[in-house]
Amino acid sequence: MKDLKELIKNFTKEDYECGNVNLHIHTKYSDGLADFCDIAKQAQNKTIAITDHNTVQGYIDNPNLNIITGVEFDVWYKYIFLHLLAYGIDVHAECLQKFYAKDKRGTEKDIVRIFSKRNIIELINSIHKAGGIAVIAHPACCWALNMDKFIQDLKNIGLDGIEVYYPYPRWRKYMRFASVEKIEKIADKYNLIKTGGTDCHCTSL
Repeated sequence: MKDLKELIKNFTKEDYECGNVNLHIHTKYSDGLADFCDIAKQAQNKTIAITDHNTVQGYIDNPNLNIITGVEFDVWYKYIFLHLLAYGIDVHAECLQKFYAKDKRGTEKDIVRIFSKRNIIELINSIHKAGGIAVIAHPACCWALNMDKFIQDLKNIGLDGIEVYYPYPRWRKYMRFASVEKIEKIADKYNLIKTGGTDCHCTSL
């Protein structure tokens, strides 16, 4: 976990903006259009993580790829629905098995995923136990009335980082509850790792 944290800390805003680093990508294993291996091949000389919704089956079916392991979990914290990215996990870790989707609908159907019953404290603890780090995805889209307090609370229960360098495409550009600048300041305030990615659902990076 320590080595991964140090690796990510060394990535810059420019690394994310020019596409050298992309830590938020989806494939056919969830609601993306891309083939898992094809995305990995496209990422030669880049640093990526494939973060399919609630599943790591892509890594299990395609072992030994030179990419950061990742997954994006649907979870609630009090009244707020959020997406929690886990990076660097052992995809076979027993402690995480209960949090993975039981079928394909749990990886791609919004109406199914929003009824997640995952316990966020237990989930973060399990991510750490599996050797990974926990990062909140596209936080400006979370319906938090007090974003600073929301992030502080998550930090207190084990959050490691915030996805800061993120383009907020599609409907997310209209449904934001904080600016990117504010999110970055909060990350600095609570000494959280700053990550980024495109939330790619297409066939190419």
